[in-house]
Amino acid sequence: MLRFIALSGTTGVTENLYIYEQEGEMMIVDCGIGFPDLEMPGVDLVLPDYSYVVKNKSKLKGIVVSQGHEDHIGALPFILRDVRVPIWAPPLVTEFIKDKFKDYGVRDFKINTFNPDNDQFQIGSFKIQPFRVTHSIPDTVGFAIDTSEGRVFHVPEHKMDQNPVDGKSFAIERSRELAKNNVLFLASDCLGANKPGFIESELPIEENMLNIVKNARKAVFATAISSNIGRFQQIINVANKVGRKVIFVGRSIKKKAEMAHNLDYLKYSPDQIISFKEVGNFRPNQIMYIVAGCYGQVGSSIYRISQGEHDKVTVNEVDVFIFSADPAPPYTKESEDFVIDNLIDKGVDVHYYDLDEGLYVSGHGGQEDIKKLFEIVRPKYFIPIGGNIRFMYSYGKLVEDIGVDSSKVFKLKAGESVIFDKGDVSRGETVPTKDILVHGLGIGDIGKVVLGDRAILGNEGIVVIAIKIGKNGKYVGNPEIISKGFVFEGTDRRILENAVLDLTKVLNSKGNLNAKSLKEESIKFLEKHFFKVTGRSPMILPIILEI
Repeated sequence: MLRFIALSGTTGVTENLYIYEQEGEMMIVDCGIGFPDLEMPGVDLVLPDYSYVVKNKSKLKGIVVSQGHEDHIGALPFILRDVRVPIWAPPLVTEFIKDKFKDYGVRDFKINTFNPDNDQFQIGSFKIQPFRVTHSIPDTVGFAIDTSEGRVFHVPEHKMDQNPVDGKSFAIERSRELAKNNVLFLASDCLGANKPGFIESELPIEENMLNIVKNARKAVFATAISSNIGRFQQIINVANKVGRKVIFVGRSIKKKAEMAHNLDYLKYSPDQIISFKEVGNFRPNQIMYIVAGCYGQVGSSIYRISQGEHDKVTVNEVDVFIFSADPAPPYTKESEDFVIDNLIDKGVDVHYYDLDEGLYVSGHGGQEDIKKLFEIVRPKYFIPIGGNIRFMYSYGKLVEDIGVDSSKVFKLKAGESVIFDKGDVSRGETVPTKDILVHGLGIGDIGKVVLGDRAILGNEGIVVIAIKIGKNGKYVGNPEIISKGFVFEGTDRRILENAVLDLTKVLNSKGNLNAKSLKEESIKFLEKHFFKVTGRSPMILPIILEI
């Protein structure tokens, strides 16, 4: 019996983590993080709920990784705190993982690096043969996996670009050869299932950037996601053609560029790249900055530059800023729009997504890319992954378009599974899951209640009411009230004073109340009172003081 579990990664685009189980053994494909939404104030990261893995860690034989984006590798430092198993990854991904482990202080680990073009390896009873696919980061792979029920294909992200920037195209012939003997199922990328046609090649982006940069009179800035090595290569090529030196701005982008250069995935001569110490030796029209933080994240290099708060980089009027990044990830458009508005307001010539200048191409294939994969693999069953509900639905429609019945498609939500057993297929039990929230050093120690409190504090403010009781436990004097984020205590002080007077009357009318009752009555009265007076509902925090 083979069981496939979509532990996460099917309804929220990120947090990719998939489990294969057979013969008392377990293997994980990818282990990524998610990112907080607008209802998660103070949260840094979202982890998939891998408690099922920890509970069954004696069965776990290894983790195989398909590519180096955070939504595929970001949770590895966390899961390795609870389970110790070897990892398999392509060369560039291996370096990204090692660097991540260094940042998180993970020391006890083993990474097996495989060649995507011809290697095969064993993880427990699973035999795996990787093949190269095209995506927005080098060394992205799909897997042909031999299981007890037959061969399956797992292709988390792909497009059929046969002219990629790095020259390493989708391995169509290798994947076709691997698929020639009846594939049981295909689990594959559905994120582009709504986009007609094939996704275009990235090659024209370089010429489009060159047309902008060659007319620039002062400094030029460019940004892309920090793991988009191919885009960095294009930016460096453009800089070289117009005689500009390149400087990397931002720790993440600098480190990833260095790792890619060491593996010969990013090509440049030593004299093309300069450091901040050397900037003073060149005029602004001789420099091109590659900057981290393409989505305008608070605290990122781009955010600080746009705010005039970066300690080493400033932008000036007539400087050029190129955004080669589409705000596709959830909740990124607002932040990216914010920094773009700030840059434009400073007189910077900004080239970005709304202008449709051909500066960005998705790493996810469109409808024809997806159907081409269907034609290569020809599986019996289909499992859409890496998207959300609407993309899974569209993926199912594409399966129907090639003449396959919709009953052959399994759209799985988080924790749902499919069982393949001697030719039979059925839905399996659902593994209970929840989002594990990371904030600072805390992992999983906050939930909906805490987030609800934070939302109230952020939107409505807080009112602290200090109530005094004597040694005999009786209510003494008048309460004292302080508000933060609710009303301005200068001009609106009377609102608070009236609330104290009215609360005092209510408490006096109740007779002798113990500490618990005093808190309950205060909250009950003030919630109604403030909503009636202001139309708002601040958090009420009573404090009982014994005097």
